Amino acid sequence: MRPKSDHPLTQETVCSLAPRFGRALVLGGARSGKSRAAEDLARAAGGPRVYVATAQAWDAEMADRIARHRADRGAGWETVEAPRALIPALRAADCAGAVILVDCLTLWLTNVMLAEEDVEAAGAGLVAALPTLAARLIFVSNEVGMGIVPDTPLGRRFRDAQGRLNQRMAAACDTVLFVAAGLPLTLKRP
Repeated sequence: MRPKSDHPLTQETVCSLAPRFGRALVLGGARSGKSRAAEDLARAAGGPRVYVATAQAWDAEMADRIARHRADRGAGWETVEAPRALIPALRAADCAGAVILVDCLTLWLTNVMLAEEDVEAAGAGLVAALPTLAARLIFVSNEVGMGIVPDTPLGRRFRDAQGRLNQRMAAACDTVLFVAAGLPLTLKRP
């Protein structure tokens, strides 16, 4: 079970941003608390909540991880599975007053890349779709550029594509948080 985000800084950040954001990007490393911060922001925003999951259960460990995430979220979420068809899923769930949380862009981009689709076109299409959506949107993504240089060409290509997508999304969102050790740092606010 993930720890609850009851740190005063987390609650202060969530409470100050919840009434104002339209599109938010929550970045962080693995196990940083970024998903929890995004879920807290969605809860604080009010309204119907839709969780767009991009993970695929490739093995038993990943299936367990997905089940834990779903249990940790608790009631009050409609879940939509969208490993690659993210834009159609967003359009189908779109509703004024709703909050749509996409967790996460990193797995979505991985799925797009492994399907040998054009990752740059997919990212550009996502960014272009954002202004057409009425719901409040929260995107979770890994900050992958702070580690070592990947030792494979595929790893380097992925890291570069993820970095470019994160930059595009940060420019398109009015709110950007970076989460480390469960603590959010506001990089951009409305």
